[in-house]
Amino acid sequence: MLTVMFATRNGMHTLPGVLSAYRQLEVPTGGWKLIVVDNASTDATGEIIKSFLDRLPLTYLYEEKPGKNLALNTALDQVEGDLVLLTDDDVFPRSNWLVCMRNAADSLPAYSVFGGVVRPHWEVMPPNWIVEWVPGGPVFTLTPPSMPEGPMAPGSVYGPNMAVRTEIFRQGFRFDPTIGPRRANYAMGSETEFVVRLAKHGHSAWHVRDAEVEHFIRDFQLHRSWILRRAIRFGRGHYRMTHTEQRRQLSTWRGIPRHLFKQLLVQTALVLKGAACFDDETVFRARWTFNVVWGQIIEARNLRGQPVSA
Repeated sequence: MLTVMFATRNGMHTLPGVLSAYRQLEVPTGGWKLIVVDNASTDATGEIIKSFLDRLPLTYLYEEKPGKNLALNTALDQVEGDLVLLTDDDVFPRSNWLVCMRNAADSLPAYSVFGGVVRPHWEVMPPNWIVEWVPGGPVFTLTPPSMPEGPMAPGSVYGPNMAVRTEIFRQGFRFDPTIGPRRANYAMGSETEFVVRLAKHGHSAWHVRDAEVEHFIRDFQLHRSWILRRAIRFGRGHYRMTHTEQRRQLSTWRGIPRHLFKQLLVQTALVLKGAACFDDETVFRARWTFNVVWGQIIEARNLRGQPVSA
């Protein structure tokens, strides 16, 4: 048996379509169950989930404290079977999704983590600059189309489409509640931090090309202001996952690595150069990188004074 689980907060706009898609899933060998954790929603999320209780093998849970990872940890007590599939409340699975993950887990016993393909489900068709300039992974959580079947780096496993052997959680591993979506401002990378941590303990990941989902990309997420705010959250998460090594090895000023300030100056110069040449692409790419670096500085300041873990 396998368990699918995800957390949702105010997901009323996507949940009806997502849960309807779950009704079309092929049943894998051993069967399956679905756990949805309502993370203190203030809209009709709870009512929508409960309306599917008699149409899906569904368990409804409620977690009043905000935080996606906290909600996922709450769901672990209800997991059944030997495999846990993780996804989100705005992700539409293909009909053979469970079967593909089941087959991969059964045929590859040396691997503990499995990452699938994440394709876009656009609310509106994106302009060309989105497709050509915007990094699909950190912005929209989309996997590279060319990623081959086979072993994969832990940082390439994305939360909307991943599976973990239940034994990992029985060993005591949990999601870090200090990273990932909580409120408006947060450090990105909740599932990435988890998989990277597993890799440090010898657990390998495999890319399953046949296991596909579509991630709903909303209209407002195609605006430059939203994308550039996303860059800051991405930078914060990147620093949080690497700050132990940085704080040990790099020269800092008030707890912030000095090289980050140099990178800000470089990107500022690129913005000015691009603006002077009316080169919109150069300006955007430099602003994106500037915000990623700025996010690292913010997180370095937030972690200043905390002990360096082993």
